[in-house]
Amino acid sequence: MRNTTRKSAAAVAVALTLVTTPGAYAQQPSTTAANQPNSVPPPVDRSRTPKFEEPREDVDYTQKNQCIASNTGNKNIPNKPWGQMQLRLEEAHRFATGAGIKIAIIDTGVNEHPRLKGRVIPGGDYVETEKHGIDDCDGHGTEVAGVAAASKDETTGFVGAAPEALILAYRHTSSNFHFESKTDKSQNRDSAGKVGTLAKAIVAAATEGASVINISLTSCEQPHPQSDQEKELQAAIDWAVNEKNVVIVTAAGNFTQKDGCAFQNDNEDPNNVNIIASPPWYADNVLSVASIGSSGNVSSFSVWGPWVSVAAPGEDIVTLDPKGEGLTNSNEGPTGQTRIQGTSFASPYVAGVVALVRQRFPNLSAKEVMNRIKATAQHPGNPAGRDNKVGAGMINPVAALTAELPSERADFKPAQPTQVMTNLDPLNPADPTPMIVALSGTGGGVGLLLLTLFVVHTVNRNRAKRAAVPVKRSVL
Repeated sequence: MRNTTRKSAAAVAVALTLVTTPGAYAQQPSTTAANQPNSVPPPVDRSRTPKFEEPREDVDYTQKNQCIASNTGNKNIPNKPWGQMQLRLEEAHRFATGAGIKIAIIDTGVNEHPRLKGRVIPGGDYVETEKHGIDDCDGHGTEVAGVAAASKDETTGFVGAAPEALILAYRHTSSNFHFESKTDKSQNRDSAGKVGTLAKAIVAAATEGASVINISLTSCEQPHPQSDQEKELQAAIDWAVNEKNVVIVTAAGNFTQKDGCAFQNDNEDPNNVNIIASPPWYADNVLSVASIGSSGNVSSFSVWGPWVSVAAPGEDIVTLDPKGEGLTNSNEGPTGQTRIQGTSFASPYVAGVVALVRQRFPNLSAKEVMNRIKATAQHPGNPAGRDNKVGAGMINPVAALTAELPSERADFKPAQPTQVMTNLDPLNPADPTPMIVALSGTGGGVGLLLLTLFVVHTVNRNRAKRAAVPVKRSVL
């Protein structure tokens, strides 16, 4: 357990909502002027792609809360996390460990925990420029990095998804810092981070050689026209994936009235949604990750949407203690100790598995890796093979590392549907017995009716004949 004097990483894990533009959008869900569903983003404007810049804070943030502290005493957590066992990570590590693969963690920074020692690379800092992303005041980024890439703890058996991957650390946000403008109060920020700097961080990470980028941050708003910052984010994602061959993994978002997405996409038409979660909205270029609990059901807080790609464990998380040397399975929140959970922690499981795939199949493009992750997932049981809650289903690391996919073969040609002529009887021919019985009964009734009419007619005719014969009378 970990105590602090402030609202700690538990709250950060819930939302990490980013600033877009001043003021809140209040528009109701609607389609665009071209009648395009609001679940589909507009075409990317590549002219909006940010140029590479050395990471730096865009305003003068000041610290408002103390950083988190630890009092776990480095105690062991005796049982392996259920998510680690569910995903069969140790079996997957027979095929790949993520060695040599850079995973960029764009978050609250990453502290160099002993289980990450020697593998954390300073990337950049958009909160305190001089800290270079390797100072995590909130703890969230280090916990995310632990799920993705912690080395094996021989005592407890805990291990991250890609235990030999390199971590490229970026601090993009923090709930312990804020900005107050002396001239324009509309520019004030209650926490550090905005969509525009996220776009810059993506460009920076791709430029620095990241093969995978994990973004456990989500901006949730009701449908509205794209802001300039959103256009930059969309363009940065498109550039990183299609020009720099980077796989981007992002949390689907958390539905919580207080700190996360204010609405759930539970409306009848999934194409016209109540809430847009970004970056997941840009589904063509990202793997967005929903959360599943140990029961196998989608987590109650996991935001639904047609953009959801896959799912991973996101409840009862065990990970690195950000300010200690051991592990933790809880955070200090406003109401006391709370279990670590959220799509924020499902996402790094997928990012780690992507690193394994990139090591084992170095010639696959970013899009091909994304397709492999989705194709080998444990699909939900419906004809479409996906749904809007868990996408293609729970990831399957062993299958992702071992399956042979026809679509990846050089001579692969998609099957062309052809019309097949057949004179076979229907699969379940109709039973004629009821019809035969019905017709037989009807025929019998008609026969009896005709017979009755014939008898009546004959009787009446005979009576008429007798009435026509003269009667002989005798005279006395």
